[in-house]
Amino acid sequence: MKPDLSLYLVTDSTLCGERGVLATVEAAVQGGVSAVQLRDKHASARELSQLALALLEILRDRGVPLLINDRLDVALAVGADGVHLGQSDIDVEVARIIAGPDFLIGLSVCQSEEMTEALSLPSKTLDYLGIGPIFTTSTKMDAHLPIGLKGATELRHSTHLPCIGIGGINSKNAASAWSTGLDGIAVASAICAANDPKSAAELLRRSRQ
Repeated sequence: MKPDLSLYLVTDSTLCGERGVLATVEAAVQGGVSAVQLRDKHASARELSQLALALLEILRDRGVPLLINDRLDVALAVGADGVHLGQSDIDVEVARIIAGPDFLIGLSVCQSEEMTEALSLPSKTLDYLGIGPIFTTSTKMDAHLPIGLKGATELRHSTHLPCIGIGGINSKNAASAWSTGLDGIAVASAICAANDPKSAAELLRRSRQ
């Protein structure tokens, strides 16, 4: 059974503030978040592992997959459901060999050349693609220039793999992001920075017509 990646939360400990990542994620899942990616570029492997284990306690009983950003070693060590890799991270074919067939692997793609490379990979190497940034984003300092709705549409329709849009998506523009044919939307600040993460997640879920 394929996981539901339609409303995909990317955590940001700074944006979560005093409420913290755990409470934010728990509320967001109650509001309809269907997948969670733990992303913390500044955490040590130990800190990331401890937070991942705590998140698994929240998510496992709800059937919500947990993916770890970049760190395949941490994802495997804690028994997470998958990993999301960028273009400069471990090679996705190597990751698949290490992790095995039942592990979720996603890859970030922001331009046609990267999509061409992704499409040339052996079947079942990747489970989904993260495409973007669609809009301007402030939560990822090394983000590329926005590809816009046109770019997202072109990338999405060039592959049969599930595609998750990311980058600056919020309740005001989510409907337009969905119009590109995406299988899911990934958000960080739209939920992590919200006063009420549950309500924010509910609003984003309703944006899909």
